[in-house]
Amino acid sequence: SGRDVPRGGQTPPKRIYPVIDQLVGAGAPVDRCCVILGVTRQNYYKHKRKPITATQLRRQWLTGLIREIHVASRGTYGYRRVHAELTLGMGITVCPRTVSVLMTRAGIYGLPGPVRVKRLRGVATADDLVNRKFHRLAPNELWVTDITQHRTREGWLYCCAVLDAFSRRIVGWSMDSKADATLVVNALDMAIRNRRPAAGGIVHADHGTQFTSWVFGEKIRSAGLVPSLGSIGDGLDNAMMESFWSSMQIELLDRQKWKTRVELANAIFDYIEIFHNRQRRHSALNYRTPIEYELSFTNNTHTAVS
Repeated sequence: SGRDVPRGGQTPPKRIYPVIDQLVGAGAPVDRCCVILGVTRQNYYKHKRKPITATQLRRQWLTGLIREIHVASRGTYGYRRVHAELTLGMGITVCPRTVSVLMTRAGIYGLPGPVRVKRLRGVATADDLVNRKFHRLAPNELWVTDITQHRTREGWLYCCAVLDAFSRRIVGWSMDSKADATLVVNALDMAIRNRRPAAGGIVHADHGTQFTSWVFGEKIRSAGLVPSLGSIGDGLDNAMMESFWSSMQIELLDRQKWKTRVELANAIFDYIEIFHNRQRRHSALNYRTPIEYELSFTNNTHTAVS
């Protein structure tokens, strides 16, 4: 703008020089850039020859790390998770404000969160053993499960997942072109085989026909677990699972068009097993990954016993 152009021999604002650097880097002539922005060529090169300060060098270094972390997060992390990766994952001391400023200056942004919608509250049924209290002190005390769907050019793909409320880890999942009882039983069977839970754990779902089916209930009871159903028509009664679906929707499903069910199924597998369980830092877990959180619990338990 006109007010950025120096007048009467005044020293040009420092923010003009990075603009010239960007234009020159894009192939524009130095002389023309200096004329347009009201900077003499001598002053521009004088600024270029200035030795870089320790603060500037550290910020450039941090910006490079931030860019690498953002790419590794598949372009999903905002400044809070980037800050967690820098401090917890790399052991670097830096304040969240600095990370936020550097990301803004570099044009690096996380994905926007879900739009919060007020929902009507349903009436809890006698079968609801959770009552929206999802916090648990150990693995396998509470599993929550639900179904989501997404369209491909071939048609819909349905995914059922089982999430451990303690660590937010997905412990079982299944995908199919049909949303029937087999879909949810397969996901639960995978969770049971992977975790081998002790008797008494709760499996919480909604009142979908797949979850109220006899075969699903029998699968729960045969494993020594206890079924729980939230109130009818109320997503808040399974809010933890809804939160996972919302994150996957934003960070994976809505970011491209999917040609085939196989392509989407492979992407969901990668998101669940590689990214969500092993790499994604969760604010509810003090910005640790689900597997890190479980390993920490196991190590602390062994230490306390010994």
